[in-house]
Amino acid sequence: MKKILLCVILACCNIWIMQAEEKQYLGVQLGYTQPITRLNAAIVGKETTLNATVYNGLKVGVVYDATIVKGFGFNMGLNYTFGGNHTDWASKHTASVYPKVRSRGQYHQMELVVDWQYKFEIAQNTWLMLYTGPTLQCGLALADKWYIQTTPNNESYDYTENYYDAQSVGNYALSRLNVTWGIGAGLQYERYFLRGGYDFGLINPYKAKTFNISENYQPYTRGRFDQWQIKLGIYLWEK
Repeated sequence: MKKILLCVILACCNIWIMQAEEKQYLGVQLGYTQPITRLNAAIVGKETTLNATVYNGLKVGVVYDATIVKGFGFNMGLNYTFGGNHTDWASKHTASVYPKVRSRGQYHQMELVVDWQYKFEIAQNTWLMLYTGPTLQCGLALADKWYIQTTPNNESYDYTENYYDAQSVGNYALSRLNVTWGIGAGLQYERYFLRGGYDFGLINPYKAKTFNISENYQPYTRGRFDQWQIKLGIYLWEK
């Protein structure tokens, strides 16, 4: 399914580029992003709650924008996203204050974005745009590094949970490939633009369909990867 979707995206982009009759732009963009992993836990019974983990970071990439006819066109981008988070120190055992533990998460990915969009001019050289479309993501790194504190002034590295590695997290291993569908709006003034929106994850990110805890206890895995984003950019080339 993922390969088919990618082929369709690339084929559509090739057709659009060949048929573009109005404006075409090529530029760069930089923005703030907030990737969110929403994953269920392996508990007895049907688990409907998705536990959210938020990463704050930046997105940088290149973008191609083309208007085909009468304001309708597309925007295609290749982006690199990185983000991180951390937890507060918490006691490892309820009976004592120390040792304490905390984690520091990191998130890195590449993505291919293809948005169908409609632009309409609201003032001279100023356009408002609405867009929607798919994004194909490839995760490069998604991990938590855990640290331990035995005294107030003693902090040391403990271990790493790599969520793309089944040997590291077992039944909780995640796939590197993800597909989202985004909606958003933007504003363009001459060659400068601002775009912002939300991407909804379309597929279960777990590698396995069940957690496989035991022969008689195999709850289904559920989840998705979402993200908020807002990007500023400039078109360096115009046709």
